[in-house]
Amino acid sequence: MKYALVTGGSRGIGRAVCVKLHEMGYHVLINYLSNETAAKETLALIGGEGTLMPFDVGNADAVQASLQDWAGKHPGEYIEVLVNNAGIRRDNLLIWMERNEWDSVLDTSLGAFFNVTKAVLQPMLLHKFGRIVNVASLSGIKGLPGQTNYSAAKGGLIAATKALAQEVAKKRVTVNAVAPGFIRTDMVEGLNEEELRKDIPAGRFGTAEEVASVVGFLSSADASYITGEVISVNGGLYT
Repeated sequence: MKYALVTGGSRGIGRAVCVKLHEMGYHVLINYLSNETAAKETLALIGGEGTLMPFDVGNADAVQASLQDWAGKHPGEYIEVLVNNAGIRRDNLLIWMERNEWDSVLDTSLGAFFNVTKAVLQPMLLHKFGRIVNVASLSGIKGLPGQTNYSAAKGGLIAATKALAQEVAKKRVTVNAVAPGFIRTDMVEGLNEEELRKDIPAGRFGTAEEVASVVGFLSSADASYITGEVISVNGGLYT
């Protein structure tokens, strides 16, 4: 059995990625923090052929404990695909930003990349095969006002993607990122879609499934010579 771990897999892009990887033949480990109802909905979408894994990606001890427990129950098996998707927004102008708004966003995106990737990387290297896909953002490439914390987290994730890719390429482990623009999920709730889509050459917001298709490709054998790349999925908004 092949295993894939998707952090923040209960909703939005994470849910679509879980469905895509299931279609590709993976037993999907669905990580979530607290919304068990949504996680079970994702599990139902893949016919129950997955495993719910509740833990806080920003808590190194919680990550280690959960993944060690999984490894102990699956001797000889390993997670060959990791999708670092978990992330939150706490938008504010920097002059008004509270410390917890900075820390929580950095911990859930960039800190989580370190916590989870470090926990699953060694088996990938030992088996000489692995796929790591990091879900970044347009905000991490362009920078968006009111999102200094989010831009810092996603920009750091992009830089980490490029660095780690060079460290592990000889072991046939690839590390890539996707950078979604405006995707119709709960992450864009409260934004004025009617106004924003005027600036998007494609004239619309994207879908979670369109992002998941790119993640699926980067997770496949067809992408074995692609590493250290960041693929934008933004309808031409920023190139």
